[in-house]
Amino acid sequence: MISYEYSLDFAKKMDADDPLKDFRSQFLFPKIDGQAAIYFCGNSLGLQPKTVEAYLQRELHAWADKAVDGHFDGDQPWFSVHTRAKKTLAKIVGAQEEEVVVMNSLTSNLHALMVSFYRPEGKRFKILTEAGAFPSDMYMLESQVKFHGYSPEDAIIEIAPRTGEHTLRTEDILATISDHADELALVMMAGLQYYTGQVFDMKRITEAGHGVGALVGFDLAHAAGNYPLALHDWEVDFAAWCSYKYLNSGPGNVAGIYVHKKYANNNDLNRFAGWWGHDEKERFMMEKGFKPMYGADGWQTSNGNVLGMAAHQASLDVFEQAGIDRLRTKSLLLTGYLEYLIQRINGESGILEIITPQDPTARGSQLSLLIHKGGKAVFDEFYRNGIVGDWRNPNVIRLAPAPLYNSFEDVFRFAQILERSLAKFA
Repeated sequence: MISYEYSLDFAKKMDADDPLKDFRSQFLFPKIDGQAAIYFCGNSLGLQPKTVEAYLQRELHAWADKAVDGHFDGDQPWFSVHTRAKKTLAKIVGAQEEEVVVMNSLTSNLHALMVSFYRPEGKRFKILTEAGAFPSDMYMLESQVKFHGYSPEDAIIEIAPRTGEHTLRTEDILATISDHADELALVMMAGLQYYTGQVFDMKRITEAGHGVGALVGFDLAHAAGNYPLALHDWEVDFAAWCSYKYLNSGPGNVAGIYVHKKYANNNDLNRFAGWWGHDEKERFMMEKGFKPMYGADGWQTSNGNVLGMAAHQASLDVFEQAGIDRLRTKSLLLTGYLEYLIQRINGESGILEIITPQDPTARGSQLSLLIHKGGKAVFDEFYRNGIVGDWRNPNVIRLAPAPLYNSFEDVFRFAQILERSLAKFA
């Protein structure tokens, strides 16, 4: 186990020994007062890879030179643009290539997947989720149960942490699944909780859900590209994620879905169909009768957003070079160093509290700080000193040291600013 030190020499040595250190130079950093920021906000919007411009220009030139013929001409025709990301995305989420596809946006994808996998019948109509889920997920679930004629109060079971605790215990999640064994149609929750940074035990949750006859899906917005996943082996039924957080693909950019291979040829599943999900061999015959593509591709509706996918691919190619396992190794060290320095500096001051799990296996590249004194003024002080983090009401600062582009010296510099800032609120 590494012994951390609060010193610049230590941070510089860690950076010198970091096998991923060169990836930092592949990203563009924002500036505060003319100086490059210490950017700990990749859990909200990842930094831009420097290659994005060239990837976009390639597609713009194809559009200019070929116009409609770009769909089928050239080395990378737009007809198959959705296939380019499959290899790397499959590695990132732990799936087979036919189980993943890039399409649409996160919440629209969740709605599309709910059409297939939320199938209430009789007394089995309830959905289990975590209390305090990201608002978009809450709205999505509310509207889905209303669409089926149920009230959210009756149909949605929200499990909250125990009194005085900030995160959920796995045994409580499993117990709640068991308690509602005859009523659950679906377990649908985050894989990594956006507010606390807690990673849920997706494997055990999936096993428990299946054990009572429910289907299981996850919103992986904060997990994809951040935490190693094994969706296929865990037998998760479905999942969706965005690409603009840890996957660094640009604001509001295209998202992705996963559907387990066991549904790859199930043409009887309800789905809201569109022509890009139709059998590509017959797609341009323009005939009635939807025949879904094999695997996740069968959930596509419209042809792909070529420019968005180009930016997405620029980032995925960086991930392919770095490797999700190597990124996880650095993430453990980097987040561990941030935790060590925060605890050392905060001491017994009572100004802040880390509410993200202490167990490194139960968190990704994020620490959430509950601010007990000073409120948003503490966050504003960070920003004035060059730290870009994320404020969440009522009193949480989220810090996400991303292993692709953050350094140990970033963490050390943050600690110096933290020490000076907390002195103002002690």
